[in-house]
Amino acid sequence: MDLSGFDLMHYLPSMILLLCTGAVAGLLAGMLGVGGGIVIVPVLFNLFGILALPDQSAMHVAVGTSLATIVPTSIASMRSHFKRGSVDMDLLKLWAIPVFVGSALGALISAYVSGVVLSTVFAVIATLVSLNMISRDGLKVADTLPTGKAANGGLAFGIGTFSAMMGIGGGTLTVPTLSAFNYDIRKAVGTASAIGLAISIPGAIGFIWSGQGAADLPPLSFGYVNLVGFLLIFPATVLTAPIGARIAHSINRVWLRRCFALFLGATAIRMFLRLIETL
Repeated sequence: MDLSGFDLMHYLPSMILLLCTGAVAGLLAGMLGVGGGIVIVPVLFNLFGILALPDQSAMHVAVGTSLATIVPTSIASMRSHFKRGSVDMDLLKLWAIPVFVGSALGALISAYVSGVVLSTVFAVIATLVSLNMISRDGLKVADTLPTGKAANGGLAFGIGTFSAMMGIGGGTLTVPTLSAFNYDIRKAVGTASAIGLAISIPGAIGFIWSGQGAADLPPLSFGYVNLVGFLLIFPATVLTAPIGARIAHSINRVWLRRCFALFLGATAIRMFLRLIETL
């Protein structure tokens, strides 16, 4: 961990921004089961750009730090949803291991690809999910989830892999995937918050490991996980995630989907604009 170059007053505006980001991310985690990463990653990526961190390192640190903050956020969100009976424990048991393995693989892949690749994966998947969720009911594949362990394992493994590469808690992919199989949106959100824990733990560890000795890291970083970002974001997310969970159980189902799509779409557009600027 590099302690040099850390000037508190110089970084104070950025620290305030990170606190606000954590609060918003926590609300989204509770409302949508997304773990907050859909907000944290682009904010960190753009913040590191302002601080003159090269794009190659910026995206990796943004993703790694996001995954680290999702660990406590998912716990807080999962507890809130569990109390309301919206966590499907049978599905969680079926998906937990393949999600965990997929996340570990995603973190490993991310160590060998460029920041542009990670940004592109984030923007493309966020766009596709947003387009699907903006409609009233979204894409429908079947009336129920597949019954076989192989099919369920494949879905969970894919969600874990791409979620780790994007630095998200899994809800971004879990919620629309479950909805496509006619799964209740509130149970999808609650279960996704628990799945986020199975994604964030191996993902964060992988980014810490792969970032050891990397060049151009911001001060106070453990590999690709920035300690300042983590310590400022996660307390705010833990405080606001239960509020988001209460909101999720009190607003209209259609508007819940549209809020989800709105945040995804806005995030994807900003990421594409940043990619275009680098060309």
